[in-house]
Amino acid sequence: MIALALIFAVLIGFMIVILYFWGLNPDQVTVALTSDWSLTQPIPIIIFGAILFGLVVGFIFHLISISTHGISHWRVTRKDRRGKEVISSYREGVARLLSGDLKKAHALLQRALDRDPGRIETYLAMASVYEQEGDVAQAITLLHKAKEIEPSSMEVLFKLAATYEAASRESESAKIYEEILAIEGANRKALRSLRDLKMSQGHWQDALDLQKRVIKAVQGSKRHEEEKRKLLYLRYEVAQQALASGVSDQVRSELESILREDAQFAPSRVSLGDAYVQLGRSEDAARVWKEGYQTLNKCVFLSRLEDLYIKEEDPSTLLSFYRSAITEKPADLMLRLFFGRLCLRLEMVDEALEHLYAVESSGVEFPQLHSLLAEAHRRRKRYDNAIGEYQKALGINAHLHLGFVCDKCGEDSEQWMSRCPSCGSWGTFTLANRSLIEGAKPLEIREIHHGEREEWLEEEE
Repeated sequence: MIALALIFAVLIGFMIVILYFWGLNPDQVTVALTSDWSLTQPIPIIIFGAILFGLVVGFIFHLISISTHGISHWRVTRKDRRGKEVISSYREGVARLLSGDLKKAHALLQRALDRDPGRIETYLAMASVYEQEGDVAQAITLLHKAKEIEPSSMEVLFKLAATYEAASRESESAKIYEEILAIEGANRKALRSLRDLKMSQGHWQDALDLQKRVIKAVQGSKRHEEEKRKLLYLRYEVAQQALASGVSDQVRSELESILREDAQFAPSRVSLGDAYVQLGRSEDAARVWKEGYQTLNKCVFLSRLEDLYIKEEDPSTLLSFYRSAITEKPADLMLRLFFGRLCLRLEMVDEALEHLYAVESSGVEFPQLHSLLAEAHRRRKRYDNAIGEYQKALGINAHLHLGFVCDKCGEDSEQWMSRCPSCGSWGTFTLANRSLIEGAKPLEIREIHHGEREEWLEEEE
């Protein structure tokens, strides 16, 4: 009421002022609005009309402003409400995904995606759902959509690369890692992932080049020494690849360099001997492998020596080596085992039995030893039925392979390998059941005279 009375009072005052000015200015004024139209009115009326027009226009603009603000506020409120609903659906969907309820997670995340197709977090979570459902192609499609929204998102790019890799699409995975490195050239995770991918593909030179970049990226960190050691392994693999191609002299130099940096790295010693063999330097190969066994006590060196001397039809030199080595280390059961196998290959059955029984007397029980003993008995024409069973069970062959096993993951192989194909470790292949031999001691170390074992057997019968 007070506001209306105040407005009414202002209007009356305004009318009085107009009448007062009208009385003072009774003359009329002609105002041309267009070339053909003009308006003739008293001056107070024209002033009043202009003021009134301005008020009306101002009021109209005020109404428009209020309406626009109201619409904008409604849109913001609606967007906030929708955003909260999307976040709620997304969070619940992720929780369901983590709990293993894929069906519910799929529905909730799809609802969030339908309401807001611009959130890359939802695409990532939905891609994980599709992955676990086994639809990798759809997961990749969603990740590409997320990549279109944020082309430089590291989270999206790493997820896409990992998904390609899981789908055995290594070339596409490598391209994504290269995209990451184009954005961040020193990204450690991308460098390591791409390096590991190249390693799995056998692209050792590419892996070596990437490892050099990794070394630069991790300087001063705790992993620097670990990465330097891996660089050494990759240098070895590149050299090994070149050796297989016949580039022997260059490889020899590189392998010697690797040995100078790490004298305990057994694969480099093995391959250095192989390089010398390719170069026709058998004596140097034998020297490297003998030093390798004396330094590292790895049975692969004994296998290499045996193959070398048998191939060169010079078993006497190898026999001299074994006899001399056993004289120096009579408790080295590994030497006795391999010497026993060599004697079998050379039909020196009595001497083979002497050393194999020395191993057996330590209490060691493993199939390879029994297979060698069985073969020895077969050649002495004893226990024919048992020999036949051993051969069937253990697969005795002409070379009497003992087999190798990875110390880290247990992967087994008939032939020695420098790197385990299962766990990727270098220099871990050793004789199966080697620990049993190394930890055992023979009860009595002495020569068994010819015919003595047969006398024992006759007494037992």
